[in-house]
This record gives sequence, C-alpha cells and structure tokens, in this order.
Amino acid sequence: MVDKFLKYLQSEKRYSDNTIMSYRRDLMQFYSFHSVPTSTIITDHRKVRFWIVDLFDQGLSPRSIRRKISALRSFYKYLIRQGEIDFSPMDRIVMPKVSKPLPVFIPQNQTQKLQGQREFEDFIDIRDFLVIEILYWTGMRRSELARLKISDIDFVGKQIKVLGKGRKERYIPIEQPLIELIEWYEQMKKEFFEGEQYDKTYLILSNTGRMAYPELINRVVKNFLTELTTIEKKSPHVLRHTFATHLLNNGADINAIKELLGHSSLAATEVYTHNSFEKLKKIYKQAHPRA
Repeated sequence: MVDKFLKYLQSEKRYSDNTIMSYRRDLMQFYSFHSVPTSTIITDHRKVRFWIVDLFDQGLSPRSIRRKISALRSFYKYLIRQGEIDFSPMDRIVMPKVSKPLPVFIPQNQTQKLQGQREFEDFIDIRDFLVIEILYWTGMRRSELARLKISDIDFVGKQIKVLGKGRKERYIPIEQPLIELIEWYEQMKKEFFEGEQYDKTYLILSNTGRMAYPELINRVVKNFLTELTTIEKKSPHVLRHTFATHLLNNGADINAIKELLGHSSLAATEVYTHNSFEKLKKIYKQAHPRA
C-alpha cells in the first residue's frame, strides 16, 4: 500500500521528488519500527504512539516528529479514500507542540547594496547578481528560481510566471530595472557560451551551461549575504523572508503577500506579522516617554 500511496502523491497530487522521498523515508521508518511488511495496515493507535515515543527517545526535534506524523496522517487519509480502512488511528494522535522561530530577514537599511548599477566583469558576475535580485524582487523559492524558464518572463506585461509547490502557477509583477538586468544577462550569456552547446530553456545556468543546481544558488546567496549583512543564517529563504517582511512593513496587504509567496493558507504568511510587531515594540520603547 505504501508504494501505491507514493505513486498517488506523484501522479495525482504532483508532489516534488524531494517531498515523496521524505514521505517514503518516514513510512519506511514506521514499518521498520514494527518489523512488519509495508503491505500490512496498522490500525492500532497505540502502535503509532509507541513509534512517536521512540522518535523522542532518539532525540528528534518536535518539528521533525511533526513532519513524520503528517506523513503518516496523509497515508491513512489515503487508505480511507481507497476503502481499505474505516477510521484513522491518527484521529487519536496529538501533534507535539513546537515553537515557531521568527523568519530571519535583512533590515531594509542594509539592502542598499542591492540597488543601483554594478560593474560586471563576465557572465558569472552578472548571473550571481541576478540570482540575488530575482530572489529579493520576487520572493520566489530556490527551487522555483532553478526551474524558471526564459519563456516564463513576460517582458512586455512585466510579470513572471512561477511554478510553485504542487505545480501551482502564480504571477509576480516585476519592474523595469529587473527587466533590464535580465536582458543584459541574456546578452552576456550568449556571448559567454558563443560557439558552445548550452541550455536555452532555463534562465539561470551553471558555468557549464546547464540548468542551475540548488547548491549553486545556495553558494551565490551565501557569498553575497556574507558581504552584505552580519546575520548568521545565509540562505535563499532569507531573501524570501526579506521580500515578505519589507512588503508588510511598507503597507502591503497580507493577503496580497500570501498570493505573491504562493502560500496555500494565510496562516503561513501571518508569521511575518510577528516581525512587524517586534518592530513596533522597538519603536514604542524608543519613543514613549514612560517606556
């Protein structure tokens, strides 16, 4: 049943390969713990609890355990839809509580280096800068940027079509400075790979002319943020958090931010309101005579 469930996630739900691998790993761990084949359907909620206790004993964080429970919950929902079981043992399982850390972002006064014209010596320089600019201008995820095609960019309508989680499409408006940077980059790309075979489908390419791989984008962002800011975390998601936080701090509607980020629920976007509230508290403390 596990294999059928994973095929369902791939063909019907259109989950990413990484997500499917995570589901497979979690379910295999569950069945391995009980030493039964994956064709067996376990309906005793106590066995689920025994597994969760063992995960805590292994030292896993509540966040990791919640993810594994979510995978198991989805599996049992699938079994109910298929008529294999009448009830889910997960109905009697309580998720462990986990504190939500505030998103790490770059303060607006530290983003000045993202503005203005820059000198580029070659294709690699402008590519690396374009990676930073697109992430900050659009708030897209690393995987979305890696898959971004040149045909997804509407230069006339000034918007980018993004293929997000679950292969859901969304459109993000862009402004003229970013359009001009992309056009400049495309010209330098042609000159850099002149006479060589390279991928003409995707926007961001590796030094060898292939579709950008995740580690390339990670490295570009880490190198840039090391020069830009002193924050400890330096990942592409920091620029996504920065995009959302700056929009909210400058008056953008949270529902609009939700659509731009491609969140399926408003709850995922509301975490950014906490950053804004922390900013308000700081201003209050500095400005109020009795604070």
